[in-house]
Order: sequence, then C-alpha cells, then structure tokens
Amino acid sequence: MKEFKIRCSAIGQIMSNPRNKADKEAGLLSQTSKSYCEMWFKEQLYVRRKEFSNKFTQKGWVVEDNSIDFIGEQLGLGMLIKNEDFFENDFATGTPDVILPKLIIDAKNSWDCFTFPLLADEVPDKNYYWQAQGYMWLNDKSDYKLCYVLSDTPRHLIQKEAFFYAKNNGYEELDEDIYNEFHAKMTYPDIPDNLKLKSFDIKRNDEDIEKIKVQVLKCRKYIETLKLKIK
Repeated sequence: MKEFKIRCSAIGQIMSNPRNKADKEAGLLSQTSKSYCEMWFKEQLYVRRKEFSNKFTQKGWVVEDNSIDFIGEQLGLGMLIKNEDFFENDFATGTPDVILPKLIIDAKNSWDCFTFPLLADEVPDKNYYWQAQGYMWLNDKSDYKLCYVLSDTPRHLIQKEAFFYAKNNGYEELDEDIYNEFHAKMTYPDIPDNLKLKSFDIKRNDEDIEKIKVQVLKCRKYIETLKLKIK
C-alpha cells in the first residue's frame, strides 16, 4: 500500500480540531480527520476512489473552462491556460487550476447568485484556504487568487431543476413556461460582469504548511492502526 499523502482539496478535512478538549490538548486527530483516513484506506484496499458528485459540482465541471476564460478577461491577464499537470511532494498531491509565474489561480463556480459570495470580506470556506496553502506549497508560489464566478447554469441542469419542480407540483410534463422561468432565474446575461466575479487574495503561510505536515504524519500513524484491523 502506498504511503498516505493528502490531496490539496482535502487538506481542510484533516486540519479540524477534536471537539473533546482533552483530545485537542493531547494532539489527537479529530473524528473528521479519522473519517477521511478511513475513507482513504478503503480506497487503497479496494483500488477504487470514492467519488462525490451533486448538482453543484456538476455545474462546476461543465463551466470550468469558460470560467477560467472569464477570470482572465476580467483580471486583465489575457488567455489563461487550464493546468492539467499533477504535482506531489512527500506530503501532498494536487492539480491547481491555473499556474502563472508568480501566482496560482483557482476557479470556484457558485450555484446561483445567492450562494455567490459577492459581499464576503473573507474566504467563505476555510477548506479553500487550506487548499490554497497546499497548492502554493506544491508549486513553490507565494501568492494565490481564489476566484468565485457566477456563470450561467448549463441547459441540462436547468432542465433537471425545472422538471423536478414540475413533477413535485403535479404537472404531467415539463411545459415551456416553467422551463423559461427557470432559465431566466439560472442564467445571468442581464447582470454586469463586475457582479459575476469575486476574488480573494491568499498569501503563503509557512507556519500553516508546517501544520499540514504534522497532521499528515498523524494520519499515517492512525492508518497504521487501521491496518491491524485487517486479517
């Protein structure tokens, strides 16, 4: 079995503190961290990766390339090239969205205008802060830009939302009026571009990167205990 390394997208899951004060003071892993280790261990045993998908992630996958183009235009960076290279060191692995000479850019696509963090002063999701630290660590960068984009929802996802509404409200089929209503709510051609991009600048924090290393080592020790449970 290969040695445990944390995916940058999952660093936040191993950085949580135990709820129990005594466990925290003893430097033990939280239950969230243990659960992630157990999932990773099963992935190795069964040679399968646990996939997570919902309508939010599906939208992100579909619109990702367009979002990266939009970010490049709005930030005056020209055409941005989606990174496809996989990076790893002794502790972490990951594939950042965009790598520039002095900057890493990560695109996040909001489901709708109400989940889009237009008015937020700080990074809304702490997990993305840890992901940023991991990517900067892997690529030896000091600056990171986390960009939320409010993109038009792909047609097939609009159809799904409209269909579920129609079904749950007694309609025998999805009619054109209902679809058009959902299309109008889930696309944003009438909204100015400056209201469809929100970016957060994150600086590299070497102290936090050291904390990631410590947690990875703890995870490895916990995984060793899991191996003892397999006959």
